[in-house]
Amino acid sequence: MTWKEALSDIKEQETFKTLLKQITHEYNHHTVYPPIGDLFKVFEVTDFDNVKIVILGQDPYHGPAQANGLAFSVNRDVKIPPSLKNIYKEMHDDLNVPIPEHGDLTNLAKEGVMLLNTTMSVQEGKPGSHRHLDWDWFTGEVIKKLSEDKKPKVFLLWGRHAQGKAMLIDENTHLTLKAPHPSPLSAYRGFFGCRHFSKANRFLKENGRSPVSFKV
Repeated sequence: MTWKEALSDIKEQETFKTLLKQITHEYNHHTVYPPIGDLFKVFEVTDFDNVKIVILGQDPYHGPAQANGLAFSVNRDVKIPPSLKNIYKEMHDDLNVPIPEHGDLTNLAKEGVMLLNTTMSVQEGKPGSHRHLDWDWFTGEVIKKLSEDKKPKVFLLWGRHAQGKAMLIDENTHLTLKAPHPSPLSAYRGFFGCRHFSKANRFLKENGRSPVSFKV
């Protein structure tokens, strides 16, 4: 299945049409991130049939030139944000992969790690400013589609907001792993040492799917 096929019935719903109107208004009247050309990048980079791991973020980075359409990711010429530094640290401690010198997670996304923000846009300098839009409905429908697909996947739910989506996931088919958010405010409360990356690969291998290298 392709994303076009998976999302076709969602796009026909009035709520989605309302969302598009909301987004258009925001981009026309405010500085909004990510750039509009990257707004749906997550569906362009990670093929539906290749999704192995889903990492849920909250909303995009709200500083200039940071957000690039993939949760936790920034372009190569942008300073690595603190949450991503903590993700890299845990990835290194868990899998002994080198810590990257950049924050672009595109290669990870191409390998089957879907980096989905539950709110997919934000006004400059105003974190959470688009949570009142219908993004939560839309990304909830996306999670349902991923859950309905019977290829086993791992959903990494970091922080209370992401964990609120657990009810949308069929845990008879997929694995959900929960930990505190990797931000500096909460990473030491259980994100460090969670070993989600090795646990995810173990589940994938046990269910006949190839593991992810996690080489950024």
